[in-house]
Amino acid sequence: MARRRYELTDREWAIIEPLLPNKPRGVARVDDRRVLNGIMWRFRTGATWAEVPERYGPSTTCYNRFVRWRKAGVWDRLLAAVSAGYDGDLVMIDSTCMRVHQNGATGKKGEVGDRGMGRSRGGLTSKLHALVDAHGRPVSLRLTGGQVHDACEAEALIKAIPEGATLLGDKGYDSNAIRDAAAARNVWANIPNRSNRKQRFAFSPWLYKQRNLVERFFNRIKQFRGIATRYDKDPANFLAAIKLICARIWCAA
Repeated sequence: MARRRYELTDREWAIIEPLLPNKPRGVARVDDRRVLNGIMWRFRTGATWAEVPERYGPSTTCYNRFVRWRKAGVWDRLLAAVSAGYDGDLVMIDSTCMRVHQNGATGKKGEVGDRGMGRSRGGLTSKLHALVDAHGRPVSLRLTGGQVHDACEAEALIKAIPEGATLLGDKGYDSNAIRDAAAARNVWANIPNRSNRKQRFAFSPWLYKQRNLVERFFNRIKQFRGIATRYDKDPANFLAAIKLICARIWCAA
């Protein structure tokens, strides 16, 4: 059977396979590559888990392994491993909103917290805050409700920037707190000054043109319908799916 475009290539699988949990004893589990392709199919199409085709194995196996490995931190370690040698000289920061589907908006009875959802101009949305490198590859990610201002998550993302780097961000990141956090790591924040700012900072319009790479990153992950629209009730599952897709972006680079 011919490989479908959303399935892992041989090169991608060669990178990912050694980073997955190794279970030498016990009952043999369903083929990892087959299950991963099923997980990718689910998020690529935005379908429910029950609709995962039989060629990928039982749909319950795809769901259970995705959640079990998320709880075990497998997807976090996978992204960290493939992105360990990223180009940190130039990094870009930005955010994007994903609409929350009605099926993902309902929570369990008695559940507290915003579950990474909030009201914004687009209705009920989640917001992904991202830091990408000079090749548009994701380095650090954070998920919040759609109403959360970009600057609120910037300082946490800045911690992932190596010293001496250059940070590109739009005017939404022009605050003294963000500039101070960047300066503390010897990072130059190339951010345009707000019109009402009294203290002006050096800014390079030529370098700022590279910021479109973070927009391209958002466009890439939103080709997956299960990411462009959030169907998952659990924010941890939704962020884990994004990290898995981001790991694949690194493998394909």
